[in-house]
Amino acid sequence: MGHWWYRNIVEPGKLPLLLALASFVLSFLVTRTITRLIRAGHGPFRNIDTGGTHVHHVVPGIVLMVVGGFGAVSSGTSGWASGISAVLFGIGAGLVLDEFALVLYLHDVYWSDRGRQSVEAVVLTASLGGMLLLGFLPFGVNSVGSGEQQDRASAALTVVVNLLFSVVALVKGKARLAVLGVLVPLIALFGAVRLARPGSFWWERFYRRRPRTRHRAARRAARHDARWAGPRRRLQDFLGGTPDQ
Repeated sequence: MGHWWYRNIVEPGKLPLLLALASFVLSFLVTRTITRLIRAGHGPFRNIDTGGTHVHHVVPGIVLMVVGGFGAVSSGTSGWASGISAVLFGIGAGLVLDEFALVLYLHDVYWSDRGRQSVEAVVLTASLGGMLLLGFLPFGVNSVGSGEQQDRASAALTVVVNLLFSVVALVKGKARLAVLGVLVPLIALFGAVRLARPGSFWWERFYRRRPRTRHRAARRAARHDARWAGPRRRLQDFLGGTPDQ
């Protein structure tokens, strides 16, 4: 176990990433537990108000992210300073993304249906962090062979093509596949070749005069949502609490 820890975590310089990821997940879980207790009126916790202004926890989260980020940049990838910076950054990121929907809509939608997007952002970020920890590299660089790595043109072409897949998936309205496809190009390719979701830029721009394609895309999106919307909502409610009706 010690040899595996050194070979896969310490030696490649992944310890700060592990600390940041663990702090991020723990920060989110603790924050959601406290906010759910406040919502239920249990425990000693209360909202923080100063001068009649409710201070959201995204505020200290931003401060911790700034301190941890600058600390990480200046301390390198080893030593106690990098570890502390990673922990501060992870805690701050957990606090900020727990109120991602508030930042997105500039309105307190924490316990509304829109607030589910905060939980989704946290799950997506934790997934990306876990994949980076396991050794995935952006835009398929880890799939480039040693010979191709020496050929800068081949490596650059691989990065550009995989980035293009992610961009196409994004404009087709498949944000989750686009983000995960940054690390796993096949996921982005899957999102890029499939029909666009209704309301996306690709749908509005390229399906405008193709009613049959619009109809097929709408039916496929409806089937997908009918199959996965329920389980996704139950997972979000389990992690973040049920929104107000």
